[in-house]
Amino acid sequence: MPNVSVAFGAILIAVGAITFLVTGAAPPTALIPAGFGLILLALGMIARNPPRRKMAMHIAAAVGLFGFLGGATGIPKMIRHLSGDVIQRPVAAAEQTIMSLVCLLFVALCVRSFVNARRSKAAGT
Repeated sequence: MPNVSVAFGAILIAVGAITFLVTGAAPPTALIPAGFGLILLALGMIARNPPRRKMAMHIAAAVGLFGFLGGATGIPKMIRHLSGDVIQRPVAAAEQTIMSLVCLLFVALCVRSFVNARRSKAAGT
């Protein structure tokens, strides 16, 4: 799971950096996904140390959940945009939606990993 955290962190960093560079955004809000990605990447690196793995991955799952909730505001905007409505800042809505979906997938993988770990621990005792 630490490698998954590093990979998802790298994806979010790329999303933030690409959006920031492509849009030429004056305010650095386009880098918000990169901030979440940097945190996930750091926690993934910490989780490579076995004694710290459980704590780091639980914190990473919480960060992923916050990323999902924070980016979820873009989903309704993106749905309106795709249905033909004109919205302000469609690129920002797309970035929020991508961040939200990436974080949701990460949290789902974390939960699956936590459940599997608990089952294997129960089967071993």
